[in-house]
Amino acid sequence: MAFDSVDRQIVHELQANGRLTNSELSRRVNLSPSPCLRRVKNLEDQGVITGYTANVDQDKFGLPISIFVSVKLEKQTEDMLRTFEAEIARIDEIVECYLMTGGFDYLLRIITDSLKSYENVLTKRITHIPGIASIESSFALGIVKQSKIYPG
Repeated sequence: MAFDSVDRQIVHELQANGRLTNSELSRRVNLSPSPCLRRVKNLEDQGVITGYTANVDQDKFGLPISIFVSVKLEKQTEDMLRTFEAEIARIDEIVECYLMTGGFDYLLRIITDSLKSYENVLTKRITHIPGIASIESSFALGIVKQSKIYPG
């Protein structure tokens, strides 16, 4: 998939404001509305644009606690990875999960309303997943930078 500067500009504008009308978007990227709409549709069809969401303030939504959890598995077999990932997908408090290189196999981002809620997620859900060798939690004290807009 090759993207030209106009495609990148369209994606940039929609990341900044997914509620732009096609008319406003076309004005911002210097295209007429019909070609702009075709490009957006093409980006959606290619899976570059995967959806449109609302950005929500985590604190105001009542989920002020962010925890980053590093998980090491006993073995990195395909079955163990698949099992872990399937179990993680069922836990709503885990909003991000990355397969990692280095000392740990996975990095999870968990959001909760309290430390007690996190304790419940950890002790009643995560630690019951088979094949986990170790878990290390780090609590975020604050957000320094958080961007939904990709460079480019």
